Amino acid sequence: MKNLWYKDAIIYSLDVETFMDVNGNGIGDFIGLTKRLNHLAGLGVTCLWLLPFYPSPNRDNGYDIMDYYNVDPRLGTLGDFVEFMHQARDRGIRLIIDLVVNHTSNQHPWFQSARSDKNSKYRDYYVWTDNPPKDAQDKVAFPGVQESIWEYDEQAGAYYLHRFYKEQPDLNTANPEVREEIRKIMGFWLELGVSGFRIDAAPFLIEPLGMENAKREELHNLLSDMREFVSERRGDGVLLAEANVSPDQIPLYFGDGDRMNMLFNFLLNQYIFLALAREQAAPIIEGLKTLPDTPHTGQWVNFLRHHDELTLDGLTKDEQQEIFAAFAPDETMQIYGHGIRRRLAPMLGGDRHRLELAYSLLFSLPGTPLLRYGDEIGMGDDLSLEGRTSVRTPMQWSNTQNGGFSTAPQDALTRPVISEGEYGYQQVNATTEQRDPNSLLNWMERVIRIRQQCPELGRGKWCILETDEPSVFAHCCEWEGNTVLTVHNLAKQPCTVTLKLKDFKPKHLMELFANRQYEPFDGNSSSIEVDAYGYRWFRSDSVL
Repeated sequence: MKNLWYKDAIIYSLDVETFMDVNGNGIGDFIGLTKRLNHLAGLGVTCLWLLPFYPSPNRDNGYDIMDYYNVDPRLGTLGDFVEFMHQARDRGIRLIIDLVVNHTSNQHPWFQSARSDKNSKYRDYYVWTDNPPKDAQDKVAFPGVQESIWEYDEQAGAYYLHRFYKEQPDLNTANPEVREEIRKIMGFWLELGVSGFRIDAAPFLIEPLGMENAKREELHNLLSDMREFVSERRGDGVLLAEANVSPDQIPLYFGDGDRMNMLFNFLLNQYIFLALAREQAAPIIEGLKTLPDTPHTGQWVNFLRHHDELTLDGLTKDEQQEIFAAFAPDETMQIYGHGIRRRLAPMLGGDRHRLELAYSLLFSLPGTPLLRYGDEIGMGDDLSLEGRTSVRTPMQWSNTQNGGFSTAPQDALTRPVISEGEYGYQQVNATTEQRDPNSLLNWMERVIRIRQQCPELGRGKWCILETDEPSVFAHCCEWEGNTVLTVHNLAKQPCTVTLKLKDFKPKHLMELFANRQYEPFDGNSSSIEVDAYGYRWFRSDSVL
C-alpha cells in the first residue's frame, strides 16, 4: 500500500445525532453535518470518524443495528449521506465509518428469522446454546450493568450469546455466510466513497466463544480477509481497529502489514493519564517502550478522550486509584469499576495551561492524533446523565437557544445541552471562541496547522531523550533527514531542563511552537527553559 495518507491525518470523531440539527426536530442530521463542514475544514480536520448512523432501536447509542445498508430516518436519507460525502470530498476530508459486525440489534431481520425458525439459514448467523457455561460471566463488557453474556429466548427455545447488552446478539463470525455479509456491507459503503472502517469490538470478532468447531486461527484470518477485500475495492482504504488488548496480543491485529492499518493506542492513553496525575514523565516513557513495533504500513491512533469511558483496565488497581483521585474523585465520575465518564476539560479543572499541555502531547506523540467533537472548544460533561451519555451531549455552536445545536424545544432534544455552570453553552461555544484570538479553539487550529507541517511525527522513527528533570518528557522523530524534537513539562513548577542527547547532535534547532515566546535556543547548549505545564517544539536538520 503506497498511499499512507492516514499517517498524516487529523481524525475528528462525532455522532451525527448530537452535532447539528437543521430541521428543528431536536436530533442532529446529515444536512446539519454538511453545513458544519466548513468549521471542520477550518480547524484542519482531514478525516472524520462517524459513529453508527444506521437504522437502530438505539438501545446502545446506535451500536445495535437493524439495517446495515441505510441511514437512520431520524438523521436523514441515503441521498443526504451522498451529498455530505460530496461536500466533504470537496474540502479534502475523508470519511471512516463504524463497522459494527460483532453483533446486530435483536430487531434485525436476521435475528428475527433466526429465533422464529430453527431451520432458517439465519439461525447459524448467531451463537446459540442449550446450556450456557457458568464460568463465562467474567467476560461481560459492562461490569455492574450487565449480568450475563447469555440470554434465554423463549421463541427460539435456546440461549444466545451477547457480549454487550442483551438487545445485541453476537454474530457467528465463524460462519462463511456471515463473512460474506460483512464483505457486502463493506463493499456497499466503499462504493459510496468512504475511505475505510473503524472495526468495533475487534477482539470479540475473532474469539471463538460459544462457536462449535470454530478454529481460532481461522477466525484470526478474518482480519486478513477484511483487509484484502478493502484493498481490492479501494487501494487506499483503511481499517482502524478498536482492540484494547495486552501488548503481546497487538501483533495479531497488525499482522505482517496485511491486517489492520491502524489501532487505537489504548495502552499509551492510560499511561498518559497516569503521567498527568503524577506530573512525571516516566509513565509515558514506559508506555511507549511497552508498545511492540508496527509494520511499515501500521499506525497508532493516539487520543485523550473519545465517546466511551476512559478505560484504565491496563493499569494496576493502585495506579487506577491515583488517576481517580486526581481526575475523578467522586464515584459518580467513575464507571464499570475501572473507567472515567468525564470529558478532558473538567477532568483538568478547566486549567488552560494543562489543557494545552495535554493536547500538545497528543499532537506530538508518534502516530495519528484523534479529536472528539467539542474538544476544540473545551466542552464539559453532564454527570446527571446515565452512564456514557455524560460525554455525549450536543455540540455547542453559539450562545443562542440550545447552544445553536437545534431550534427545537428543550424537552425535544435527543440529549440535553449543557446549559449551566462554567461549561454551559453560554460561555463555551464555537462562535464566541472564534472571535477571541486567545481562545482554545484558535489555539487548536494553530497546533493542528503545526502538526500538519511535521510529517516526521506521523511517519518517522521516534526516540526518547533522557533529561535531568523527572517531570519533563522529551522525544524526537526523524524522517527523511529531518527531525522534530518536543519537550513537555508535566509539573506545576517551571524548570530549566538538560537534555542528554547522546547520539542526537542537532546542528541547529528552530522553534516551531511553544506555550509562549521563549529566548532563542542556544544550539551550543543542551539546557532548555520550560514553564510550568509548558511545551516547546523544535525542528532540526540533523539525523539520529
